[in-house]
Amino acid sequence: MIKALTAKGSQIGICGTCMDARGIRQEMIAEGTKRSTMDELTQRTMHANKVLVF
Repeated sequence: MIKALTAKGSQIGICGTCMDARGIRQEMIAEGTKRSTMDELTQRTMHANKVLVF
């Protein structure tokens, strides 16, 4: 699913706090995703036409 989304230009951010809590390092996350912050999530949500959460 992530590959299909990034191929279409979607940007996928992963909660940095959640990563830390689970011991997930940058090199462990899927290609095409990136560590993100609450500030970035807020900005993306405010500018998005649609928001998916799962």
